Amino acid sequence: MSKINQAIQERILVLDGAMGTMLQRNNFSEEDFRGERFKDFPHPLKGNNDLLSITQPEAVKQVHRLYFQAGADIVETNTFSGTTIGMADYHMEDLVYELNYQSAKIAREVADEFTDRPRFVAGSIGPTNRTASMSPDVNDPGFRAVTFDDLRIAYKQQVEALIDGGCDVLLVETIFDTLNAKAALFAIEEVKEERNLDIPVMVSGTITDASGRTLSGQTVEAFLISIQHIPLLSIGFNCALGADQLKPYLKRLAHNTQLNISAHPNAGLPNAFGQYDQTPSEMQALIKEYLQDNLINIIGGCCGTTPEHIKAIADIAKEFKPRQILETI
Repeated sequence: MSKINQAIQERILVLDGAMGTMLQRNNFSEEDFRGERFKDFPHPLKGNNDLLSITQPEAVKQVHRLYFQAGADIVETNTFSGTTIGMADYHMEDLVYELNYQSAKIAREVADEFTDRPRFVAGSIGPTNRTASMSPDVNDPGFRAVTFDDLRIAYKQQVEALIDGGCDVLLVETIFDTLNAKAALFAIEEVKEERNLDIPVMVSGTITDASGRTLSGQTVEAFLISIQHIPLLSIGFNCALGADQLKPYLKRLAHNTQLNISAHPNAGLPNAFGQYDQTPSEMQALIKEYLQDNLINIIGGCCGTTPEHIKAIADIAKEFKPRQILETI
């Protein structure tokens, strides 16, 4: 049994908070994103947060360190857009392996600084900016901007680099199209088979609005059925909604699965300026309801959350036992 499989039986595991929210505090300029190595790169690079693992590694390390100090058991690598599909926006497809490897290596180094209890690195695998099951062109519903195979190949490269860099677990997250996620899971299974290893996998979808469906139209139950045949450490939801709005969907998930459940909601809903106003204590009170209702095994934060939010969540999580998984549903 892996250390994380053991730990999840003993306590509620705390995931970190937002990487982007923290990196934005540095107000990095175009020159900061480029660093010395990419100072003459012919395309704009500002906004490519994944690149900061190469050009501003100490800033990324400090984010991981702050989250661990706040009480996180798991930090995510700075690789949310780390595929050739995602990096095509910045003309950096050739850099994908290095970006993922360096991001995982950085997180691993920081995790190893903490010796009080096992700390884990989750390889963050984002959804890409394309969808495999819907057309981006309303006038051509049969058109697809990406194929399953395109995604599988891109994800496989990312997965190999994350494993090589030292990840303990892979997190396929912010899933808005389950077909994209299936390509990622297929790629992971390929790598596991080729390398004869068994790395744990977390899956986290995103409910995009009050209809309770993913962007590609799946309900909570349909999302679960689509992927539960894969061996998973956990299944859950993140992003799009705050903790209070997400709760009913976690309840439906908990009622229908024997898998561990994860949640990393936003710090409430964004205001008119796209900022997140929910305070750590407000979020803590909402997360406490998850714990009282026996809903979760892994809890963290997404957009707008900071080390202060994660500390508040970690403090309350200590007071509860992990969700008890029922033998029969």
